[in-house]
Amino acid sequence: MPDIALFSVVALTQDLPDRGLSRGQMGTILEKLAPDVYEVEFSGENGETYATATIEGSKLMRLHREPVPSAA
Repeated sequence: MPDIALFSVVALTQDLPDRGLSRGQMGTILEKLAPDVYEVEFSGENGETYATATIEGSKLMRLHREPVPSAA
């Protein structure tokens, strides 16, 4: 998986019950800690952070607001 840029919006691709997080929850990349390991902040609609977690890139999907060329 290519690196995910800082401040990218991502979604969890699987549940992380030990962290109280569920598949589909959206977060923001705060920092790259190691190859394919990121610090992700999860915030509610009001902007308040409800969780921060260290997550492997394989458990994240980068979200896009614009059309993305299909992977060939």
